[in-house]
Amino acid sequence: MYRFLLTRQWLILALLALVLIPTMVELGFWQLHRHEHKVAQNALISRNLKAAPVPVASLTAPGHTVPRSDYWRTVTATGTYDTAHQVVVRRRTSADGRIGVHVLIPLDLKGGGTVLVNRGWVPSAASQQAFPDVPGVPAGEVTVTGRLKADETTSASGIKDISDLPDRQVMLISSTQEAERLARPVLGGYIEQTAPESVGDSPELIEAPDDGSIGPHMAYAVQWWLFAAGVPVGFVVLARREKRDRVEAAAKAAAGEQQPAGPEKPEPATA
Repeated sequence: MYRFLLTRQWLILALLALVLIPTMVELGFWQLHRHEHKVAQNALISRNLKAAPVPVASLTAPGHTVPRSDYWRTVTATGTYDTAHQVVVRRRTSADGRIGVHVLIPLDLKGGGTVLVNRGWVPSAASQQAFPDVPGVPAGEVTVTGRLKADETTSASGIKDISDLPDRQVMLISSTQEAERLARPVLGGYIEQTAPESVGDSPELIEAPDDGSIGPHMAYAVQWWLFAAGVPVGFVVLARREKRDRVEAAAKAAAGEQQPAGPEKPEPATA
């Protein structure tokens, strides 16, 4: 009674099940890997944020690519701000989702060299071509504390050439790009300032990354694997139901054929 499984309809259904099962299993592992990545990242963030501050020059140098193991390390830098070369980084959001810019300024270090400091967020100017209103910085020697970040290497804007942008505006925080503009070596990566606090809360300092939330990726992984297990179970249930329906239909047909005919009516008498 399972010969119907060889029909075109059921063969297509079986092939579909064979495709869905490994696909769902793979999607489950994809979510599992995302979960593991998030857990590892949270551990790295927590460990580096709690580490004792170190001089920025001990972790990076001109042309250096900041490794992932040093992301968010607390660093200090002492020097004087180069206010003449301060720029803003376009299309950045504040903690509450407002669109604005980040303020990026070179800090000439006391012991030599230059490091970029992301001072935080300010609103954009009314015109995209205009430079926004940015609060000034202290004159003379200052000490900045912040989180070490790696250079940004991609831009959602698609603008590759700095000449496409208004004066003193950039799309990426890139020590290589700024070194070319400043015509002097710049330490790789940049400092995301956490101290001192901005006067009047402007620029708005960037919040620390979240090191607690891991998201629903593990739940999604289990969900996909349950779906994968449910496909063959569902196929068997459908097949058994189809068999039952066919058996019942065959039994009804056989009963109809074996039902005895009623008595014949007598022919009318003739005169």
